[in-house]
Amino acid sequence: MSRVSRRAFAVAALSALTMVPSAAAAPGRRRRVITEMRGMWLATVANRDWPSKAGLSASAQRAELIAHLDTAVRCRLNTVVFQVRPTADALWPSPYEPWSQYLTGTQGKDPGWDPLGTAVAEAHARGLELHAWFNPYRVANHADPGRLAAGHPAREHPEWVVPYGGKLYYNPGLPEVRAFVEDAMLDAVAKYDVDAVHFDDYFYPYPVAGQTFDDDAAWAAHGGAFGSRADWRRDNIDRLVRETAARVKEIRPTTRFGISPFGVWRNAATDARGSDTRAGVQTYDDLYADTRTWVREGWIDYVVPQLYWNIGLAAADYAKLVPWWAEVARGSRTQLYVGEALYKAGDPAQPAAWQDAAELSRHLTLAGEYAQVRGHVFFAAKDVAADRIGAMARVAADHYGQPAGPPR
Repeated sequence: MSRVSRRAFAVAALSALTMVPSAAAAPGRRRRVITEMRGMWLATVANRDWPSKAGLSASAQRAELIAHLDTAVRCRLNTVVFQVRPTADALWPSPYEPWSQYLTGTQGKDPGWDPLGTAVAEAHARGLELHAWFNPYRVANHADPGRLAAGHPAREHPEWVVPYGGKLYYNPGLPEVRAFVEDAMLDAVAKYDVDAVHFDDYFYPYPVAGQTFDDDAAWAAHGGAFGSRADWRRDNIDRLVRETAARVKEIRPTTRFGISPFGVWRNAATDARGSDTRAGVQTYDDLYADTRTWVREGWIDYVVPQLYWNIGLAAADYAKLVPWWAEVARGSRTQLYVGEALYKAGDPAQPAAWQDAAELSRHLTLAGEYAQVRGHVFFAAKDVAADRIGAMARVAADHYGQPAGPPR
């Protein structure tokens, strides 16, 4: 079924459920169809959500994947954001990069099936959107290139790689790296009817105390037009974002492009345009990701800031960050969704607010006061399924009483 046909079918089915006569409406009047993002992330890095462990049979992996999709439907969600390139590897047969180690336990080993192709088909069969989630620059969660699969691009091009904080990263300052990672990611867009391309919060790596990201040679070769290394780094990431957006539309015009950044662009103490926060990380200064500009300029179709803090937290108050992001999105073409920390609900290591099953429901109530907020995405699938203290069930009961189609 084509995307147009599939969406027409889904809208018709949704209309049959939601466009029912209202008791308060005049005869013949019908309620409008609800559209809002109701999503969950499905993380594969380090087997966080799926597969439950490396080395399961293909049939067991497939059954676990389908169970996550069925959980999304049961919780009245409409979108799954599936991590398909966690560490410069692939969850589909890619000509650019090896099979992910998180499938078989051995990087480069064929798992005997196509997880991304299956996820797209099974998600669409359930009326779910499938957003393909890529991490652009992370190569490995260790610092030993010798542990990478034979023929891995990072082994064939060691000059592309920067070790930092006990991990390996591709250098965003090299144009050839940017071209390669775009090619590697967009291969999936060319092959599969994914509804969106999705990046998370990792661009330049999060700062590690006492360590320096060694991009001296790239800065010397390519940074001459910039007044500071920080400006040059931000431009490198801006180029990745703009080029990816353009190439997605060239390959598959109906596929969207969204990014889920860390929730603080800059603190107001750093920049008057920033949020009333005292966060230890600022994406503009530390990850060289100018997330505010991406939204204001409409370079991306949607943004999902990770507002993983409770209402009232002094350093980063959810109740202050939602209106800040709403104002950033106001008047732009970029849709705003909010990333929610379901994983914190009921975790004994978290503050008292997260022991209350109603905390997340209060988030949705607060965000509902801002017209720019078009929905929410929950981290992550394992926590949606477990629902440790019933926080997800409370959200569904309080806010998801009617089906909703994803915004387009």
